[in-house]
Amino acid sequence: MTARLDTLRELAAQHGADAVLLSHPPDLRWAVGFTGSNGLLLVTEAAAHFVTDGRYTSQARAEVDGADVHVADGPLAAWAGDHDLLGDASRAVVQAEHVTLAASDDWRRAFGGIDLVAVRDLLSEAVAAKTEAEVEAVRQAQALTCEVFDAILPYIAPGISEQAIAAEIVYQHLQRGASAMSFEPIVAAGPHGALPHARPSSRTINAGDLVVLDMGGVLEGFCSDLTRTVAVGEPGEVERAAYETVRTAQRAAIDGAEAGMTGRDLDAVARDVIEADGLGEYFTHSLGHGVGIEVHEWPRLSQQVAHRLPAGATVTIEPGVYLPDRFGIRIEDVVVLRDGGCDNLTPLPTDLVVL
Repeated sequence: MTARLDTLRELAAQHGADAVLLSHPPDLRWAVGFTGSNGLLLVTEAAAHFVTDGRYTSQARAEVDGADVHVADGPLAAWAGDHDLLGDASRAVVQAEHVTLAASDDWRRAFGGIDLVAVRDLLSEAVAAKTEAEVEAVRQAQALTCEVFDAILPYIAPGISEQAIAAEIVYQHLQRGASAMSFEPIVAAGPHGALPHARPSSRTINAGDLVVLDMGGVLEGFCSDLTRTVAVGEPGEVERAAYETVRTAQRAAIDGAEAGMTGRDLDAVARDVIEADGLGEYFTHSLGHGVGIEVHEWPRLSQQVAHRLPAGATVTIEPGVYLPDRFGIRIEDVVVLRDGGCDNLTPLPTDLVVL
């Protein structure tokens, strides 16, 4: 983890600061390996200190790599300030999107009025560029969720509720070793599937429904994210044609994805296919997002974003179309971006499954 602490020091220097304060749990895991829910990392030019509370005494000492571990008997920042853990630092970079106004006030008081430099997306690119070990962790998580998808197919039948299928998705993930879900599963059948982020309801599956299944679990600290759309009974011509449009768009995006291109340009690869088939108005979200320690990480693959995609980023490719009051279709894989192409981390076909 020493290299990651050096990255923090470099980022501080880029913003005219001589320290960094981190408290966002996923970034604490990235920086020093801590997997608990309460910690404060203080990195200066000369030292690195990690402060937590008594619940994590043994855990922090076992997990934290590269920083001195301290256990506070009160608020973490106040304790760190009382023990002068920032030394002579006068300006500290903080993560603008993860530090509340109340916390920033507390930190200024704790550290004698230190100047806090709020920076958005401080670690976004560093976290996005995964090591090969991190890529493999995402691959394993994705493989687990693919197993779950295959396991739940026998449960999807007329008369079964969306909520019952969602419960089975959770059970199958935990049974296979997931520590938690990446997010609440989406099970959306028939017209309900036209809502991209539908929540499972008591609605039961009907013959002829398309069912959107979006799921993910956390394995060894890394998230998976998978969407498939299945048909309960033979779909109509319109539904099948729309499915093939989405499938073709996803395949085109995966074939065209590579490090160095912009998120906007990759989104356009899939969007152009869907628009050419007359369904562009029904593709209502961006193409994808980063996934790793958090299920939604930087970068975004979006029409609105022109940033370049780094090598090693693990991202979703998930085009979809949503016809109001009729049906929805989404297909999602996770890939890792490489120079000159990408590797698909999702060992599951995209052919339409008809149950």
